Amino acid sequence: MKKVEMYIQQLQNCRDWDEYLMTNSGLPGPRGNLELAEAVRMIGSEEAFLKYISLKPEEAPENTREVFLVFCGVVGLGRLISEGKNEYLKILQQFASDPRWRIREAVAIALQAYGERDMDGLINDMKYWAEGNNYEKRAAAAALCEPKLLKKKEQVMCILQILDKITESIRGMKSKNNESFKTLKKGMAYCWSVAIVKAPDEGKRMFERWLLIDDRDINWIIKENLKKDRLKRMDEVWLQKCNKVIDDKLSAFLTPIFSSY
Repeated sequence: MKKVEMYIQQLQNCRDWDEYLMTNSGLPGPRGNLELAEAVRMIGSEEAFLKYISLKPEEAPENTREVFLVFCGVVGLGRLISEGKNEYLKILQQFASDPRWRIREAVAIALQAYGERDMDGLINDMKYWAEGNNYEKRAAAAALCEPKLLKKKEQVMCILQILDKITESIRGMKSKNNESFKTLKKGMAYCWSVAIVKAPDEGKRMFERWLLIDDRDINWIIKENLKKDRLKRMDEVWLQKCNKVIDDKLSAFLTPIFSSY
């Protein structure tokens, strides 16, 4: 029996979900119990989800048993949205900026659950999130760049355009010394590579234009994506050419500095 199925069975025979979830949360610790959260998403009630998301950060701090309840509630909203209760999308958007990183991860998981039922709907909604704050942009990119969701080329093309738009916004940002920007930057470190392998010709062309941009943070994002094995498996020759462009650009930048000594 798979873990998720085991948890579903146990939850169905459990009277006190709250205590069961906290006891089996895996927290405090490095990893929460994602399989248990998935079981809750599948069979939990709307009433339970709303109760769990009502816990404030001071009541359910990061890396505590209590925050796992909030995590499960947020993930559960993804199922409700996928069932047509779109009013919860606005609440999910608010949680995208939650101070607790686990809750921000729960938002991405919830959005992916929505995408499994309605990928076109998710893409359309994420176009607006991509115009929001840094946390919302990161949630949009993370939700869309899930390999199992990228099945149709026309959808991947829309996602590439969203990534391009987010990357362009990074180029123009004036304030980059805050936690929200660091979170966005870290999220974008892999998203391009996921989308490119699903539409290689178009993805490579869109990605290549960022190779020559003189922006330290965009350069870092580009280089991190180029480290991903999925790109090497896709086209190692192209990958080598991209790395050479970056190396040559760095060399041209450093030459006048060293020549002055």
